[in-house]
Amino acid sequence: MRVAILGTGIMGAPMARNLAAAGLETRAYNRTAERAQPLAEHGVTVAGSAAEAVEGADVVVTMLSDGPAVEAMTDGLAFGDGAVWAQMSTVGIEATGRLAARAAEAGAAFVDAPVLGTKAPAEQGKLIVLASGPAEARERCAPVFDAVGAKTVALGDEPGAGTRMKLVLNTWLLALVEGLAESVALAERLGVDPAAFLEIIDGGPLGPPYAKMKGTMMIERSYEPSFPLALAAKDAGLALDAAAAAGLELPALRAIRAQLEKAVERGHGDADMAAAVEASRPG
Repeated sequence: MRVAILGTGIMGAPMARNLAAAGLETRAYNRTAERAQPLAEHGVTVAGSAAEAVEGADVVVTMLSDGPAVEAMTDGLAFGDGAVWAQMSTVGIEATGRLAARAAEAGAAFVDAPVLGTKAPAEQGKLIVLASGPAEARERCAPVFDAVGAKTVALGDEPGAGTRMKLVLNTWLLALVEGLAESVALAERLGVDPAAFLEIIDGGPLGPPYAKMKGTMMIERSYEPSFPLALAAKDAGLALDAAAAAGLELPALRAIRAQLEKAVERGHGDADMAAAVEASRPG
């Protein structure tokens, strides 16, 4: 199987390495060429253009920051006969609809397959793939999904179902991170050891492992990006847009997005989303 992956950032690069390691003929393209070059050491062919990467590919994977980036990358792109486009970025409902229409115009099958997981699961090939689209197209993507993920969740034949589930999951995740950030900030201001707070909840029903991991980063003010804060704020906006289109108001998520954007304005946009705590600390 020949696979093209467009976008080799925090997520795309380890995905490309895992595709090659699984024995799939892998070509990669990134707009910033130097970010893709190290992949050559892992058996990935680094293409000079998106068109070169997708030529003859059986499956084309897009893993970019947002909808506009995916649309720009695929504008005018010609897919090969019988190719499947596996759109694995988190782009929201409206952009997913536009991209599915673009795939249909280009004669490519479209699979909406955003992933759950950040840098470490991507490196370990343990992402969760939320796949929706025609059953035959999803089946053809199975070797790709198996190479990058620990589990593929089949969400039906309708493209967009994967994206809708991802927005729900992100809403829960963002609420967890912001609640954790405010708890850590409150502990610090009250003179309570925030590490003791994490120890108390760890291992019990109130303390998922994710809380210990992100909470430790907040306490240590160590924000090596696993998932950038600016992208977390973007994802909050996508969920709010989806809620508004469905006639639903989500006031807590709206407040969370404001806090994330406040931390971005303080210069933490490229840091890990654990830097959300900086919005609650005194400026």
